[in-house]
Amino acid sequence: MVTDCDVIVVGLGGMGSAAAYQLARRGLRVVGIEQFGPAHTLGSSHGGSRIVRKAYFEGPAYVPLLQRSYQLWDELSAEFGEQLFTRCGALMIGAPDSPVVTGARASAERWQLPHELLDGEALRRRYPQFRLPADQVAVFESDAGYALPEATVLANLELAADAGAELWFDTTVEAVELGPSGVHVTAADEELVAPKAVLATGAWADRLAHLDRYPLSVTRQSTHWFTPARPDDFDPARFPVYLWDAPVPPGAPDVQLYGFPRLPGEAEVKAARYRDAGTGPVDPDALDRVVTARDHEPVGELLSRALPGLAGPPVRSSVCMYPAAAGDDFVLGLHPGSSGRVVLAVGFSGHGFKFTPVVGEIVADLVTEGRSRLDLGFLSPARFG
Repeated sequence: MVTDCDVIVVGLGGMGSAAAYQLARRGLRVVGIEQFGPAHTLGSSHGGSRIVRKAYFEGPAYVPLLQRSYQLWDELSAEFGEQLFTRCGALMIGAPDSPVVTGARASAERWQLPHELLDGEALRRRYPQFRLPADQVAVFESDAGYALPEATVLANLELAADAGAELWFDTTVEAVELGPSGVHVTAADEELVAPKAVLATGAWADRLAHLDRYPLSVTRQSTHWFTPARPDDFDPARFPVYLWDAPVPPGAPDVQLYGFPRLPGEAEVKAARYRDAGTGPVDPDALDRVVTARDHEPVGELLSRALPGLAGPPVRSSVCMYPAAAGDDFVLGLHPGSSGRVVLAVGFSGHGFKFTPVVGEIVADLVTEGRSRLDLGFLSPARFG
């Protein structure tokens, strides 16, 4: 039995690695356990790039978390010695009454975030790469950009180890149970016991600690890289990250295209649909990782309408998973049935990676103090009853 630790972190992807780092830097004895290798490509914390933005169309309540996350992104980059978050601006595009545009404006105005509203003519003039219907407008946020997910996970893991964390890889956790002496974690034929535990298990969230009681689901997501006709047109200095709420017939489900500039050292440009249409819940242990025309053709069709300079079949593709909570808000807080001993950081619903640094800090606050100075009420696990 292993008992000489203060906290066990289960899952070392984006959120778990950040939690391990923040806990270890506070002097806690941390054991982190990951079923795969460091910065693996089998979960939800990979893909080369992730959008980071503050004018959050998903809801103004997220903005204070993002404001703190921005500070921590810069601190993490400085501590690790590598730029992990690049500011190149972001466009939230759609009809004037679309959820993306109205939501981004509401968050920007509520928190007085610098932004511009571009009409169709101004959008085409500033970014001629786009060919959009005349009625489309955009909220432009200059302070937004993209983060590097794999490098971020590696940075957190390296800094956590430097601060004294013990990290176990290629190790499956079989059980997490509460006992009189703390939280009992069974892994690799050993039983670990600590006063506190953190569950940051991503797509495998329902396998441990009765998380099946929460309305979590996992869906398959594909992303694709296209060769630009004019590569310089998509450099970060000339092209921002974007999300386009594409026009659809009345009554049809929303379709959103998102993408990135051409990253330094890369020849291709990444684009994808947010929430692949027609994908139901999947088993993370039996995920179909083969990408077919059914995956990339809808993305190519959207690009032909919005960014013709990227039209054509992709040169490569990738598959990941979106572990989503009901309503798409995260599940972040103390497990209601754990007497404050287990912290949940799951259900990040495809839009969570930009919060990675602040989630690590929040988890460390919950472990050490039982509370966070940030308002987490709308994310609390207790909201599900």
